[in-house]
Amino acid sequence: MKSIKTIISSTLAVGAAVATFAAFAHHSTTMFDHAKTLQITGVVEQMHWTNPHVAVIIKGKEAGSAEETTWLMEMTSPGNLIRAGGWSRNAVKPGDKVVVDFSPLRDGKKGGALKKLVKTDTGDVFTANIRAQEAANLE
Repeated sequence: MKSIKTIISSTLAVGAAVATFAAFAHHSTTMFDHAKTLQITGVVEQMHWTNPHVAVIIKGKEAGSAEETTWLMEMTSPGNLIRAGGWSRNAVKPGDKVVVDFSPLRDGKKGGALKKLVKTDTGDVFTANIRAQEAANLE
């Protein structure tokens, strides 16, 4: 009887360790170069308001570039964005003209971790950083 309890406890402990490791691996941000900030200007094509990460697809170009490209911007979860202030499922919609600051992907692909999004028609400012929303003079 004791050995069965030991086996079950050990199995549960190993399972919890594996699940914890997988969660940390999934939430790694090492694919983004946080030492760099790039900016694109463009139009929102799609907004994916889903767990575990909200994503925005933007057709735009970098400053000084004539080439328009499709960019994928990743953010945190919907719950974190709501707590950051100002975000909602419909805060940013397809067709919105935007300027986006982001940390680029290290592999050079067109995407990154969104830092700040400004809707150019309204001046509304959104950030994926909960602490930055609390800072004075966000703009």
